[in-house]
Amino acid sequence: MRAANAIDFWRGFALVNIFVNHIPGNFYSGTTLRNFAISDAAELFVFLAGWSLSQATGGSRRGPETSAQVTHRVMNRSLVLYQAHLATTVVALAMLSLTAVIRSNPLFLEWLNAGAIFYDSPRAIVGLTLLTFQLGYFNILPLYVVLLAVAPVFLLAARWSKSAAMALSLLLYATALTTGLVPPSWPSQDQWFFNPLSWQLLLVSGFVMAEMSRESDRLEKLAKRLMPLAILLVMVGASLVLARWHPDPLRVPQPRLLFIFDKHFLSPARVVSLLALVVAFHAVFPVLARWLGPVSDYMCKLGRNSLPVFCVGSLLSLVGQIVRFVAGGNFAIDTAIIIGGIVVMGFTAWFSEWREASSPKSQPGS
Repeated sequence: MRAANAIDFWRGFALVNIFVNHIPGNFYSGTTLRNFAISDAAELFVFLAGWSLSQATGGSRRGPETSAQVTHRVMNRSLVLYQAHLATTVVALAMLSLTAVIRSNPLFLEWLNAGAIFYDSPRAIVGLTLLTFQLGYFNILPLYVVLLAVAPVFLLAARWSKSAAMALSLLLYATALTTGLVPPSWPSQDQWFFNPLSWQLLLVSGFVMAEMSRESDRLEKLAKRLMPLAILLVMVGASLVLARWHPDPLRVPQPRLLFIFDKHFLSPARVVSLLALVVAFHAVFPVLARWLGPVSDYMCKLGRNSLPVFCVGSLLSLVGQIVRFVAGGNFAIDTAIIIGGIVVMGFTAWFSEWREASSPKSQPGS
């Protein structure tokens, strides 16, 4: 088990934010990151995934693993995420089906954009397996699956030159924003909520920055110099969000995606907001760990077990949506839902670590 660290802490923080945000209308959704910054927990989660990718693969350094071994490791992880996505989606569909039966209300079958799976099953099942059919609030894992599937291209490019990897990522990002290119959704006519062609920039940025931080202290020195600017940008972003101001899509020049705060395509303002947050808060974990104590350890435990916690949290958010719809939303119910959900997420993290520690592979001499 890893010791508590900043990456796991902030990943746990992002997981809690995502859980709360995925229960629309609840009282505590007003306290999450998206209410104080142009970016939100999704950007933070993907950026940290790139940072963790460097730690998991040995990064761009020519270590003991060959390029083929690194590619195999990353593709295997992508497959694990794909399996987790399918399993989580099937359970969510079963929950909607059961609720529709118990409540005698077929409208539940249309929640989360799920209607196609019940009314156009042959095509929707194919779309589900191809990742072109995604439930609302269950679309982060498909993004992550695709990002890891293409990650070896950037990892291998970084072995030659980290600048080349970033240039390739920026070129793909610019192409997506200037052309509106996005993978197709099918059988629905919607688009991917998270366009992987643009969101890959955060994964690659996280990976490259992690590599730079491991190889020298230049990134740390740069972050210290940029901290005043980063804090200013964080304050400006918070002011804009609190004032509910955003660029009018009809008044900005073409290509509009470069100037608005679009989440689907990850407009530049969201990238700048995320990077400003990273720089402004990159050194506060030791302070938070002392102040928060057990809460910090709890967040780190969530972050260490991000995949099972994310999957369970996604299902718990759907439970929260159903409970609020049936019982009505109020402060007491919202509090019970949020506290109960975070407790179950913590149990999931504990169980994952207990299961791993109890497995034969983890025993001495095995």
